Amino acid sequence: DVQLQASGGGSVQPGGSLRLSCAASGFTSNDYLISFFRQAPGKGRDWVSCFVVSDGRTEYDDAVKGRFTISRDNSKNTVYLQMNNLKAEDTAVYICGADPGNICHHDVDYWGKGTQVTVSS
Repeated sequence: DVQLQASGGGSVQPGGSLRLSCAASGFTSNDYLISFFRQAPGKGRDWVSCFVVSDGRTEYDDAVKGRFTISRDNSKNTVYLQMNNLKAEDTAVYICGADPGNICHHDVDYWGKGTQVTVSS
């Protein structure tokens, strides 16, 4: 079974940084991707970023491009979302997901637990 273990998050002031982690297990090959989503209070779930494990390709939503960086530690099968220059509007529950293949959809087959990110002065 595919399992995702998410960690990180917390509270930070505007302009600060946080790093989220998403460790994946259960895939039998590298033909999958990891995506991060977020859901702000009272709003729907938004796709944030994607890492394609098979070729290292990354994609970002325009709202976070230039501030967030997604990467992977191959030895740990863990994908990281480094979030810099955080803004109040980044406050949300962040959720990692995984999907077989190499196309970054705005939906995935497998979901991890969410972690709260709060940006406030």
